[in-house]
Amino acid sequence: MMTALRPAQKHKASRTLAVAVTALAALALAGCGSGFSAADSEGSETPDAGGPLSVLIASSGEAESASVKSAVAGWSAESGTEATVNVASDLPQQLSQGFASGKPADVFYVSADQLANYASNGSLEPYGDELANKDDFYPALTEAFTYDGQLYCAPKDFSTLGLVINQDLWKQAGLTDADIPRNWEQLEAAATKLTQGGTVGLAFGPEYQRVGAFFAQAGGGLATDGKATANSEENVEALAFVKKMMNDGVAKFSSDLGSGWGGEAFGKGQAAMVIEGNWIQGALDKDYPNIQYQVAELPEGPGGKGTLTFTNCWGIAADSKNKDAARKLVEQLTSKENQLEFSKAFGVMPSIKSAREEWTAAFPALAPFMAGADYAQTPPLQQGAVDVLADFNAQLEQLKDKDPKAILDSTQGSLEPVLEGAK
Repeated sequence: MMTALRPAQKHKASRTLAVAVTALAALALAGCGSGFSAADSEGSETPDAGGPLSVLIASSGEAESASVKSAVAGWSAESGTEATVNVASDLPQQLSQGFASGKPADVFYVSADQLANYASNGSLEPYGDELANKDDFYPALTEAFTYDGQLYCAPKDFSTLGLVINQDLWKQAGLTDADIPRNWEQLEAAATKLTQGGTVGLAFGPEYQRVGAFFAQAGGGLATDGKATANSEENVEALAFVKKMMNDGVAKFSSDLGSGWGGEAFGKGQAAMVIEGNWIQGALDKDYPNIQYQVAELPEGPGGKGTLTFTNCWGIAADSKNKDAARKLVEQLTSKENQLEFSKAFGVMPSIKSAREEWTAAFPALAPFMAGADYAQTPPLQQGAVDVLADFNAQLEQLKDKDPKAILDSTQGSLEPVLEGAK
């Protein structure tokens, strides 16, 4: 339901305390103390005053940094508005410090799991509904950045999960294209054949952000229509299937293999198949260029196809002095031309439907990741959900020795008050 007042107005009186608390929490998590400036004084909002724009991003590497800087510089030259890009060493901490001081960057990356925190205390400008290209974004992505009935920001790109297969190990096991798994039974069979010597058939991270794909394939998910459904029969079935493969020795967590994530386990030959996102392309090309691989959609489960989606948006600060220019910059950065350039530079998928055909033609080997856009689930994003997922992940590491239903019952108990409080 739409609110009568914009959150930046509605929360103005309590903003000083709220952002200070957010900053303290972020700094505590980072272990860096509480060195931030006092919040701005109360009063009416300052109208846009023009002037230069500052852009703050997190970066996966030099390719991303250079690509964003180039796109912003191009817009700056065309618009006549000065704009500079800074790469954050710790984006959540630097954002929180900026909000608390009343001098944040004008435009910045916001992860989907942080949107509710920043929107609830009035730190973000809810500009999304004013975008000229609003209807071009994938619905699942706009849902991720909608808070209190308003689209706060433009999704900048997105990723999904797919099944990444080592082609050499696949052939050595006597498998062909006909054996690419389409369902759970075939996935288990392929993982069994691929488990040889020091290589396990399938690996994935010990986290909901990977294992949760099985929930979706079973027809479940942590939340349904705003209600917690963590311990549903579908999720119990999914987690029991994962546990069975692990106890049979044909699937392992990447951490149990001594790797930091699935891409590392795959690159080192510790796993013949991994469940990972399209970001794996850049990592493999850079660190393991000799690995021959292919990507397939994740197999269907009893409930059909299922995967997860991950996304960030271009946030605009409520305290920005040049919101109009900031919004125009975001529209340029999310244009088809720029998003396709970003895809070429650092492997992300465009957040707009109009770029899908060109992206798929340019990256046919990665098309299974894009196919997931049609049925991907977004993890719960309400305030407090991050803590629930962290607790679930901690329990998940003991899955081989714990009852799947007991883990999910615990998650259900933690998630229910979070979702109830978000209504």
